Amino acid sequence: MNIRLFPKKDTTASVWSGGLTSEYMIYPETARYSDRDFVFRISSATIEEVPSAFTKFKGYHRYLVMLDNSLPIDINKEKKIYEKYEIIEFNSDDEVTSYTKGIDFNWMVSEKIGHHQLQITDRNQNCNAPIIILFSLQTTDVKINEEQHYLEPYDLLVIENLKKENILLHFSNECIFGRLDF
Repeated sequence: MNIRLFPKKDTTASVWSGGLTSEYMIYPETARYSDRDFVFRISSATIEEVPSAFTKFKGYHRYLVMLDNSLPIDINKEKKIYEKYEIIEFNSDDEVTSYTKGIDFNWMVSEKIGHHQLQITDRNQNCNAPIIILFSLQTTDVKINEEQHYLEPYDLLVIENLKKENILLHFSNECIFGRLDF
C-alpha cells in the first residue's frame, strides 16, 4: 500500500479557456494530459469566464464538484443547476457550458476503467479498491487503518492499494471519497 499526500499549496496553476487549473495528480505518473493517455487525472480549477465552455475530448468520464457555490450548467443543451458539493457526472466529449464563477474539484477517469465511484461522505469506510482518493473540503484528520494523516482544505490523499487489502478509513469531517477498480 502506497499513501501519497498532494497538498493544495504545492499545486501549480496553468491556464485553460475559462480560468486556471491546478493538477494534483495524473496516473500513471508517466502519462501526460496533453497526450490524453492517462488512466485518471485529479485537478481543481477556477471558472473565471461566464459563460465558459469546458474542454472537450473523447474517452473519459468526468466527475465535477463545485467547492464554493452552485453551478448553472448546460450539458448537451440541457439546462441543470447543481448545488455546492453536489456531484456532477458527464462524458468529457459532451458539450458543457457553465454560467457562474467558482472553484471546482475535477476527476477524469478513462472509459477503459469499468468501475469507479465518487461520493461526499464523513462516514467511516471499509474499502479494498486498488485506488482510493480523499479530497478534503475542510481541515480533516484521516485515519487509514492505524495511520493518522492531517489534511488542510483542498488537500488530496491518494492510496494505491494494488494488492486490494482491506483498508479502514475514518474521517473527522466531510471529504470527497473516490474509488477506482481496475
